[in-house]
Amino acid sequence: MLKSGFAAGWRGAVRRLTERWLSERRTVAGFPVEVINTHPEIETEQVVRRLAGALRLIEEYRPRAVHRLRRDLAGFQIRRFPCRGAYFREARICLVELTFVGSGRHSVAEIAATIVHEGTHARLSRLGLAARPGQLSREERICRRAELEFGLALPDGAVVVERARQSLALADSDVAPAVDWAEAWRRLEA
Repeated sequence: MLKSGFAAGWRGAVRRLTERWLSERRTVAGFPVEVINTHPEIETEQVVRRLAGALRLIEEYRPRAVHRLRRDLAGFQIRRFPCRGAYFREARICLVELTFVGSGRHSVAEIAATIVHEGTHARLSRLGLAARPGQLSREERICRRAELEFGLALPDGAVVVERARQSLALADSDVAPAVDWAEAWRRLEA
């Protein structure tokens, strides 16, 4: 047990040092953005372009959402992570996963919907309504409804709408499942 804990800690330290070395800072649509590109096959410029495109899409179809993002977020971080997006309350950072943005497998609309989702977490946090015990599924449903509304506003938002509707149909335990982050990281690194 001690050896596996040491190895996991060592791998985490190496990952953090590598990320720090590969980090690039940009400004995209007025937001500070840190891109930590650990995948040589993904072009950082493409990641930045797709993030900019997602923010333009939000601004075009949900201009109030961009206004809220400017108030609620300190910036964005793009890097490998065990899920598409996350909101880090303490730092007020919206994380968008590197391969999700940069691989080209997902549309700019899907990236924008993830930003809308995480931005809703940020808004709830700023209003003091986030992360209350026993309320995680409620918060997640609010964020999925924001995604759904965004997808319905898009001329080609069918993928966004379908994903949001599928998530909203889940039981509370599935819409906001407990995540074993150590296992999620282990799978990502494998």
